[in-house]
Amino acid sequence: MQILLPPSEGKTSPAKGKPLDGDTLPLPSLQEPRRQVLEALTTLCAGDPELARTTLGLTPGQSDELLRNQGLWTAPTAPAWQVYTGVLYGQLDAPSLTAAQRRWLSERVLIASALFGFVGLSEPIPAYRLSGDTSLPGVGALAGFWRTHLVPLLEATSGLVIDLRSGTYVKLAPLTPALAERTVAVRVLQKMPSGPPKLITHFNKATKGRIVRELALQRKTLRTASELAQLVTALDADVTVVAPAKKGPLLLDIVVDSPFHG
Repeated sequence: MQILLPPSEGKTSPAKGKPLDGDTLPLPSLQEPRRQVLEALTTLCAGDPELARTTLGLTPGQSDELLRNQGLWTAPTAPAWQVYTGVLYGQLDAPSLTAAQRRWLSERVLIASALFGFVGLSEPIPAYRLSGDTSLPGVGALAGFWRTHLVPLLEATSGLVIDLRSGTYVKLAPLTPALAERTVAVRVLQKMPSGPPKLITHFNKATKGRIVRELALQRKTLRTASELAQLVTALDADVTVVAPAKKGPLLLDIVVDSPFHG
């Protein structure tokens, strides 16, 4: 079973930790492409600040992000679950899991990253600022750059793939038809006072984080979309398994009043 997560825009800079060592990170096939993106990003942020802000979609008030990106090779690192602090990771609440639960989850989670391609939940990384829809000088559009490196890694996995990525990060490693056949993509909708449920970003992220936490608590390897639906239903949510579009994955639609708490 493989769980695919998006990164979070919100990150906490580690106060201490060893600097980044690209040669010791897992997934050795990504060493060279990671180095290319890291060097392109640090070079960009050490140059013309206006160009760097425009490329990264930053405002003049976010110039501190350029300084942070300049020092990625020497900045302290910490496990990804400590660095990513957005809504999904807040609901996952990895610090409150036991070491065994985090280890189980780390063996099954890949986080899509504009900087690292895929990063494991426990891999040591620095805080950085780079979105998946960026086009870096010398590298080009990150979606196109990473696709050739990441799709083969996904194809080499086995078992059920639970895809919780947002659209931007799906583009870094799109599902091939063969992958889609064993993938379930999760979509979270919020009940509205009137009319059909709607996709609400905060609820979507929070609920996905809660699902990943429940998987870690149970440490149960799922084999089918129906088993995932049963797990989510037990957390008091309305769940529907939706037939895939042509060559697409099965969809799991979850309709909630609020991020549920099981």
